[in-house]
Amino acid sequence: MDEAEREQGPWRRNLRVLWFCTFVAGMAFSEIMPFLSLYISSLGNYTKSQVTMYSGLVYAADFFVSAIASPLWGMVADRKGRKLMLLRSSLGMAVAMGLMGFATSVWQLVALRALQGVFAGFISNAQALVASQTPRKHSGSSLSTLMTGVTSGMLLGPVIGGVLAQVFSIRLTFFITAGLLLLTFFMSWIFVEEQFKPVSHHQSGQRSHNPLAAFPNPKLILVLLSSTLIVQFGNISISPIISLYVKELMHNVGPITVVAGVIAALPGISNIIAAPRLGRYGDHHGSGKVLLFGYIFATIMYLPQGFVTSVWMLGILRFMIGISDGALFPEIQTLLTKNSPVELTSTVFSWNQSFQSIGNMLGSLLGGWIAGIFNYNAVFISTALLMLINLALVWWLVPEIRKPQIQVADD
Repeated sequence: MDEAEREQGPWRRNLRVLWFCTFVAGMAFSEIMPFLSLYISSLGNYTKSQVTMYSGLVYAADFFVSAIASPLWGMVADRKGRKLMLLRSSLGMAVAMGLMGFATSVWQLVALRALQGVFAGFISNAQALVASQTPRKHSGSSLSTLMTGVTSGMLLGPVIGGVLAQVFSIRLTFFITAGLLLLTFFMSWIFVEEQFKPVSHHQSGQRSHNPLAAFPNPKLILVLLSSTLIVQFGNISISPIISLYVKELMHNVGPITVVAGVIAALPGISNIIAAPRLGRYGDHHGSGKVLLFGYIFATIMYLPQGFVTSVWMLGILRFMIGISDGALFPEIQTLLTKNSPVELTSTVFSWNQSFQSIGNMLGSLLGGWIAGIFNYNAVFISTALLMLINLALVWWLVPEIRKPQIQVADD
């Protein structure tokens, strides 16, 4: 599909519909998180250490399976279409989520979270569909706008999930969440239009033993995928300890849970504000330039978080982190889009999701481990060092990223 066909296509409507769908999906995924450990403890007479261990298994099961399954679904998407994958993912996860409401043991819950991982990929396929249908000159702003849908949903999800669990019950909340995912299924089915043209194997380079052979700049693709893992690792490593860090800064006095919730939400708020603007800037001045800014800004903002003495200082710095996230994730996706053959868009986005899942899994496990061995501030310092290392990798391994524009792959 050439640029003229994309410009005349339904990409604007798809963006609006999928923004709402990713908002609903993000809300559905995050609204069960506040009480998942409580749900686990209700499934048996477990000790505190057992609940902690089982919670880790339940959380990791989804990410582990998703990391394996995502590349396989990505290859199917590039052959059969991204809309089909949206329907597969939303319906499959709706079923898995609904069945969680019937779980009677922790092992059933682990298995169902693994099943959810099998059907994961709604957001990555929405990103791939938008990327493949949108004119390249608008890809940065479109993907950044789509990212705000996910972020907004994930911001509201824990609040809505907590209210639903309090007003109704934890089990009923799973059924409500399944209903939300069914809504995304029907909206994607009815309103999303994909101008998909299957590509023969010889065109996409699928016969090569090297999966990167079809990409004009394989090294750039590998660096960008590794960057997704590192950035997600850094973000998630903070999650297990942020409320405990807030408690320490407040000296165990005051509305700790409320303040911790606000602190956790601040990066998402600034991300919603900054991401579309940074995306538009990248479209006009170069995505690589925005990406490099994101790493430098993240390093500068993460490091002092390990040395703050008040919750207000922490809140300001956490708000700033949302700006760096708004530069990093969308621009990584934009550069993947601009440097991938259009027929492999879903493949590269599924790889990206796989690396993100690995970052989720490693970050949640190692963040708590680092804090346990050293202290809470060590997590922020190590994350700042990770951002600096990632900046060095991008700077030295892909020097062309410093240019105003990176060469766009041919269609």
